[in-house]
Amino acid sequence: MKRFTPILLLAIHLLFIQSIQAEIKLPAIVSSDMVLQRNTTVVLWGWADANEKITIETSWMPDIIYTEADSKGDWKIEVKTTDSKEPQSILLKSNSSDITLENILFGEVWLCSGQSNMEQPMVGFNGQPTFGSNMAIASSYNPDLRLFTVERSASKTPEDDVEKYRGWQQASSDNVATFSAVAYFYGKQLQEILDCPVGIIHTSWGGSPVQAWMSKEVLSNYQDTNIDDVDITQRTHHIPTVLFNAMIHPLIPYTIKGVLWYQGETNRSEPDYYKQLLPAMVQDWRTRWGIGDFPFYYVQIAPFYYREHSDAFQTVENSAFIREAQLQCLDLIPNSGIAITMDIGEEFCIHPAKKKEVADRLLFNALNQTYGFENVAYASPVYESLEVKDGGIILWFKNAERGVYAYDELTGFEIAGDDKVFYPATATIVDRRNVFVISEKVNEPVAVRYAWRNWIKGTLYNTSLLPASSFRTDDWDDATRAEE
Repeated sequence: MKRFTPILLLAIHLLFIQSIQAEIKLPAIVSSDMVLQRNTTVVLWGWADANEKITIETSWMPDIIYTEADSKGDWKIEVKTTDSKEPQSILLKSNSSDITLENILFGEVWLCSGQSNMEQPMVGFNGQPTFGSNMAIASSYNPDLRLFTVERSASKTPEDDVEKYRGWQQASSDNVATFSAVAYFYGKQLQEILDCPVGIIHTSWGGSPVQAWMSKEVLSNYQDTNIDDVDITQRTHHIPTVLFNAMIHPLIPYTIKGVLWYQGETNRSEPDYYKQLLPAMVQDWRTRWGIGDFPFYYVQIAPFYYREHSDAFQTVENSAFIREAQLQCLDLIPNSGIAITMDIGEEFCIHPAKKKEVADRLLFNALNQTYGFENVAYASPVYESLEVKDGGIILWFKNAERGVYAYDELTGFEIAGDDKVFYPATATIVDRRNVFVISEKVNEPVAVRYAWRNWIKGTLYNTSLLPASSFRTDDWDDATRAEE
């Protein structure tokens, strides 16, 4: 029987370790079945042994690409894609590796993030359905729609790769049922309308504030981000920067077309702060991706009862203030768009079942602003100006070229005089274009508020049936509401 000396065993062990280190390693998101952004320059990256020489052959380019890992073993290259709809392949080789990525498509890649309303799967949450999900799941098979999910995870420092994930899959009933409903409905319709492959990357965590999705470098400009002694296994998703580190950073620099964002409930008590943080987060993400001001389309939170603050009016416990802040972010975030949800909220469920309607409104933004469908309306009516007339106030709106509309009567309007006390008001559409607001309790009106409550059902639309956000014509911080 042969005996191995300790020195020989050590040598064998070191050779084994060296061979492992020399193998090419790819991030989870770079794999077979992925969708690469079409007709652009994308980034492929990974790790190998220090200074390892790597060759890359693609099915769509005649020339072989040569690259080399740096002294730390990191490597990254840029590759041009086309608009071919044929499945592609990539072969990566080194001295000890031979990796083939197959069934790759060129298409449109969107990243979808936020909190529970983005996270809500097609099958819904317990006792909280997604309308239309059963038929959508049954008919979901689509090899041109690919899904990638980053599972919940957190880190105190930026990670190079995702720890938990569901890799790229062709859409089918096996995986769509547990995928984000908003993200799926958006991707399905985008794929059908553009008639090209679509890749959707979903990374969200219910109950998370925007701070959790921001990098330490940027968030440090606004608050203390020292979490060295914080136990991130407790209330993980509320801890600043940890979701960015584990669920966003590892995806950079995978080339995307744009981002869909559905978040805000957790920040609803700090609207002014949110108005600083969200634009800062977007700018930081864009800088890190390095592909310009990619589209950022987001959802305004829907009305909800908020039992403990149901009667709030002039305090931040009134979610109308965070909705106002989200609307104002349109002017602070270049190349952005908003989906208003005033008409599809549910009084006692913070997760509205009408997720397809949300996806539709995000889609309208993308079709018009990103893909050039000029006749697809995307913008909700927005208060523009007022005129005091005939004992009431006439309101004018932007994004209402063909006028405004109500299915039934207009509700949710209030009016005030110089005393800053708001009374319920009667509102009617005038000349199919303006809204006239009046109350017998206010003889000399100066201001109007609409849907300025936690829970309310929006009633005002433009003729594309896109709802108006809650709004106010004043900027008072000491207004009151008359007792009802």
